[in-house]
Amino acid sequence: MSQAAIYGLLFAAIVLEVIGTTALQLSQQFTRIGPTALVVACYAAAFYCLSLTLKSIPVGIAYAIWSALGIVLISSVGLIFFKQRLDLPAIVGLGLIISGVIVVNLFSKSVSY
Repeated sequence: MSQAAIYGLLFAAIVLEVIGTTALQLSQQFTRIGPTALVVACYAAAFYCLSLTLKSIPVGIAYAIWSALGIVLISSVGLIFFKQRLDLPAIVGLGLIISGVIVVNLFSKSVSY
């Protein structure tokens, strides 16, 4: 599998997890059937896509990228759609998370294809 395909699957896993987490908020503690079904479907698909990336990327690295970018994206969703504000320490922390993902991808010898 090509590097682009691997990262495409990882990105799909991240997007599906963010959609699932957004639906989790909308499910109102699993009392609304539509958003609840979306949570289950998106999480299942996200983990499937993530599992496919593990053929080429070590689990720790794949999960670090998946969770870090998921945190940043869901924070953005919260900000835009749910009007949840981020203070300066939260923004700095998110910047550090993004920096960490960049360092891992550019400099780590753990990532192999």
